[in-house]
Amino acid sequence: MKKDKVKKKVSNAVIKRLPKYYKCISKLIDCGIEKISSNDLSDRMKITPSQIRQDLNNFGCFGTQGYGYELKFLLYEIEKILGLDRKYNMILVGYGNLGKALIDYKEFKRKGFEFKGIFDINKEIINSEVNGIKIYDMSEMESFMEENKIDIVVLTVPKEVVNKIYLEVLKYEIKGVWNYTQEELEPLNGIKVEQVHLMESLMMLSYKVNE
Repeated sequence: MKKDKVKKKVSNAVIKRLPKYYKCISKLIDCGIEKISSNDLSDRMKITPSQIRQDLNNFGCFGTQGYGYELKFLLYEIEKILGLDRKYNMILVGYGNLGKALIDYKEFKRKGFEFKGIFDINKEIINSEVNGIKIYDMSEMESFMEENKIDIVVLTVPKEVVNKIYLEVLKYEIKGVWNYTQEELEPLNGIKVEQVHLMESLMMLSYKVNE
């Protein structure tokens, strides 16, 4: 079951399903299940067996006809595809209520995403620590970024200032921006941007409960 190296473009729809595969397979392994067929996986994930096979075939051959998928191997491969086989250093910009919730979420660190610093303009909290993470003044970002290798910048700032801060962080050798603001950010300088649309998600729920 050796994974074939495939360089073809994978659709965003497939990429968005990968974390769902990861979550489902992790739960199955925790329950002591060692292998599963695409039909059984389909029943659990509410995705057709053909869709599952098509999704996974984008990255290689992970199953055997008549045998199914060996779950630990499949989880290992999906971890590599998602980049979960390495560590990511992050900073948070904007320590409001949402920022606090993200810092308190311990699952990030368990999955390899570790906050190394927090940046804010509130003088009352500058130089304090939260969960062992120091809060810095925004003016200290340049020196901090020069001294620390940061992969991901998480933005939870007001939309009025997000573009200014985004242009600032583009100067540093980061790989991605996780944007929780309402302002859409265009990927620039090869940096990947992931937009988190909380209001859109809530609107979708509103639609579903009113069907």
